Amino acid sequence: MKKLLMVAAIAPVVLLAACSTPSNSGSVYRAGQTQSEQTVRMGHVDSVRHVTIDKGQTGVGTVTGAALGGIAAGSGIGGGNGSIAAGIVGAVAGGILGQTIENNVSQKPGLEITVRLDNGDIKAITQDADEGFNVGDRVRLLSNGRTTRVTH
Repeated sequence: MKKLLMVAAIAPVVLLAACSTPSNSGSVYRAGQTQSEQTVRMGHVDSVRHVTIDKGQTGVGTVTGAALGGIAAGSGIGGGNGSIAAGIVGAVAGGILGQTIENNVSQKPGLEITVRLDNGDIKAITQDADEGFNVGDRVRLLSNGRTTRVTH
């Protein structure tokens, strides 16, 4: 029972740590991105398309779910072979559930914003959907050589 409680207490912390991934927001700067010069280009929004940004899976959800399912089912049902069989079934079910949860947490809404620059070039940038853009909006493209973001 102590082992089950310990795993149950640690699992949420491990899952939350796996979910902490860098933001793709046009409004969020990491510390290393501050105080560095960026190129600014002006233009108008040509189109906006809703997309899903998939941060990928680490496998932590599957492993944690399998561990919790195996311990919960195995320690709660009988003894001997019945307990082992229940543990295996619990581990498989927990792994599937953990993978599903991690998949849902790792996906978030994004925007693919196509901008027609003042010089006639057309650029498309994908970022988090945390700021609204409409066709015709006057926007800025901020670029540092690796990252480009669209802002008003």
